[in-house]
Amino acid sequence: MASSEESRAIPRHMLGFPEESRREGERDSAGAASRAGLWSRLLRHEWSAAGLYLFLDVVSWLAIYRVAGWFRYDAFYATPFQFFIVNLIQLGVIVAALYFVGGYDRTVEKLTLGYAAEHILAIIAAAVVSAMLIYSAATFDQTMKPSRGVLLLSFAIFLPLSLTYRRWIRQYVVTSSAGRSFLVIGSGAAAARFYEAYRNSSNGQPLEFVDVNEERVGQPIAGEGSPVIQGNLASKLNNLGKGYSGIILAERASSLSTKLLERLVHAQFQETRVYTLESFYETHWRYLPLGIVDPFWPLQTGFQLARISPYHYLKRLFDVVTSATALVLCLPLFVLVPLFIWIEDGSPIFFRQERVGRDGKRFILSKFRTMRRRSDHADEDIYTRKDDRRVTPVGRSLRKLRLDELPQLWNAFKGDISLIGPRPEWSKCAERYEQTIPFYHFRHLVKPGITGWAQVNYPYGESDEDAVEKLKYDLYYIRHYSLKLDAMIVLKTFYTMLFGKGR
Repeated sequence: MASSEESRAIPRHMLGFPEESRREGERDSAGAASRAGLWSRLLRHEWSAAGLYLFLDVVSWLAIYRVAGWFRYDAFYATPFQFFIVNLIQLGVIVAALYFVGGYDRTVEKLTLGYAAEHILAIIAAAVVSAMLIYSAATFDQTMKPSRGVLLLSFAIFLPLSLTYRRWIRQYVVTSSAGRSFLVIGSGAAAARFYEAYRNSSNGQPLEFVDVNEERVGQPIAGEGSPVIQGNLASKLNNLGKGYSGIILAERASSLSTKLLERLVHAQFQETRVYTLESFYETHWRYLPLGIVDPFWPLQTGFQLARISPYHYLKRLFDVVTSATALVLCLPLFVLVPLFIWIEDGSPIFFRQERVGRDGKRFILSKFRTMRRRSDHADEDIYTRKDDRRVTPVGRSLRKLRLDELPQLWNAFKGDISLIGPRPEWSKCAERYEQTIPFYHFRHLVKPGITGWAQVNYPYGESDEDAVEKLKYDLYYIRHYSLKLDAMIVLKTFYTMLFGKGR
């Protein structure tokens, strides 16, 4: 025992341990953890992230605009006051544009491609509006000589920079929320289905399920290993700000008491966000669960399709101009691709098939043939599967680069389809889906497209189950039909083509 005690009493430096270095390392680690903790504590406040975004926007823009002008040696403002007024106008437009897309909202997910598309559109719009305002002012004040190059260069630099620090700050916001849960009110079948979907998603925050009537308290929500249903909803609602990122309502509003509904309304406007299942699916996962769809679903408020919108005409104009331009630019491919197909597998060069368009209208869609000549047997597999032997080597390359879709540009030019929309389904499949999948016919409310929300978010369909999953994304597209969503689809399509994600 004595020797043991003596050995414990031996100074650490005599045993070869670098005592001071270890302590310095501990202090450095503790300091880093303290700094990270400081950021997390700061960003827990609702106002902090918005204030930081605004501060960085102002400082970044002033620095970029000033430096860009200095490098070009442009003395395009006669007085410092003119420079101040112009910057004030530009910042006002930028802040307003970013505010409209949630650029200052801490609850908006800024790490997604969806927000990136919104951010890009907002900055482009701000650039156009600020240019119009500045050049309009310059017509009345001849001493002002604004430079188009400086303006464009400043916005070109500000766009990626402002998006970068928003993503960086968002990571700290996510870290500060990591210890918080979503409070799910409900313990029935809808809540159990939500749990299964949440478990398979990328969301990392825990869920707490609470039973309003406390009949299932202590039972797992969806079998062994799933969260246990809790009770005492009142006390949880009194501590929302401390432990919860949001409330998810997994019960019908008609089944809740008036007092509870009033408490949830109060929470929505003063404490934390309250989601219905539908709004949570749409906000976080960008698709629509089929369980909430009913025959009157398209009659709900919020559908742009039900209104006479200028975007209908703008989109058709975009389809005509873009498809015509693409057909001209791709003329060399319309020579080379058929040549490769003919050399490998002979004719026919094109694959033509009857598809279903808007309002159930039938039309013939053309694509470059990528599979060996079809036998048209009744028992032939209607799905193209991974490593399908029927796909030729040339066809596999065409599918990877999406070049087999090029002839569809002619369908878009004629108006059979749009460039963006749900996939135009083979009439044989559409007839079967309409009999087996509830509300499948709703996807015919819009024109089909060469690329769409389901195509860029879900793998290539290989089964009827895949058709059901893709319908969820198609219904989301129909509900949120807009320029913003189409821009997101275009960005994701480019990503798919550049990195060879197609099949």
